[in-house]
Amino acid sequence: MSQVSRIIKSARDQARLTTLDFAELLFDDFMEFHGDRNFRDDGAIVGGIGLLEGQPITFIGIQKGKNLQDNLKRNFGQPHPEGYRKALRLMKQAEKFNRPIVTFINTAGAYPGLGAEERGQGEAIARNLLEMSDLKVPIIAIIIGEGGSGGALALAVADKVWMLENSMYAVLSPEGFASILWKDGSRAMEAAELMKITSFELEKLGVVDAVIPEEGKSNHELVAHIKTELIQGFVELSKLTLEDLLQARYERFRKY
Repeated sequence: MSQVSRIIKSARDQARLTTLDFAELLFDDFMEFHGDRNFRDDGAIVGGIGLLEGQPITFIGIQKGKNLQDNLKRNFGQPHPEGYRKALRLMKQAEKFNRPIVTFINTAGAYPGLGAEERGQGEAIARNLLEMSDLKVPIIAIIIGEGGSGGALALAVADKVWMLENSMYAVLSPEGFASILWKDGSRAMEAAELMKITSFELEKLGVVDAVIPEEGKSNHELVAHIKTELIQGFVELSKLTLEDLLQARYERFRKY
């Protein structure tokens, strides 16, 4: 098995820590919020507030299930537009109360169903991109598994974008890429080699700012490492003036 194949398999492993796992392990007194105040609560996107070393933090992330029943509840981690609108509601709330934001990303992509399109899937994603680019609080995004297409980017317009070592981030899935390029989805691993989707490749390209090592670490050690990095990351971002924070975020994404 090639390194890319191994990483893809690991990124999609149902045993990986989920957003709610990280929320429970990273934050004290965390409380989950629900609903977009418009249509319904989307189980594929979760969010709320918690304390990070006494500092209130807003966390938002995409939640995959750990078994079939849970995946059906979470729509296999494929958000509907109301999920992205819930995320935006929590972001604007964080801005109102001056809380830093951390997002956890793990999705093959936004749900492409008819109902989602009827309710404005594309607009919901585009709105998040627009609003996140100008949010007046520090944002750190962490790709914890799959980072697929605009469904992932809708939570990744951040001041710092990190990836776990065994995660992936791409414009679409390797299967989708192979189907478009060669009309043959079975060539997905060949496509993955061309796409530069691994954390180390994307760090070299400057798409992500840091790779968080996983190999040889227990879940406890991984969470402890992320906690340390988050604390330091928010300390660094808090030193910037609001004008410098927004300008750096703008330049970060404009350079692509």
